[in-house]
Formats: sequence, C-alpha cells, structure tokens
Amino acid sequence: MSDDFNMSMRKFLKQVGVTSQQAIEDALRNAETDGKTFAIKAVVTIEELDMTHEVTGTISGKG
Repeated sequence: MSDDFNMSMRKFLKQVGVTSQQAIEDALRNAETDGKTFAIKAVVTIEELDMTHEVTGTISGKG
C-alpha cells in the first residue's frame, strides 16, 4: 500500500483510540462501577465497501 494510505490509516486509528479512551473514561468516571466488569464492543464500518468489523471485550470498572 502507498505511504499516503498508511499515513491516513494510522491517523484514523489514532483518532479512534484516543477519542474512544476518553469517552470510556468519562463514562466510567460518571458511573457507579464498584469493580464491575463491562462488556464492550467497537464497530468500524466502511459503507461504500460494505465492510463491518467488530471487536468485543471487557473492561473492569474502577474500584
């Protein structure tokens, strides 16, 4: 793949990672989590390519 592709991909993934972490931290900060574990799912789509990619996991709350 081209350098332009690699740079745009890295920029997008960095934005996803940083903004997602901030949103998750805000949600956990403003909730009663008491050490609970939460199921989490991230979905990335490219509609024009009919592509959907899901990643699932768990996150432990503060406690």
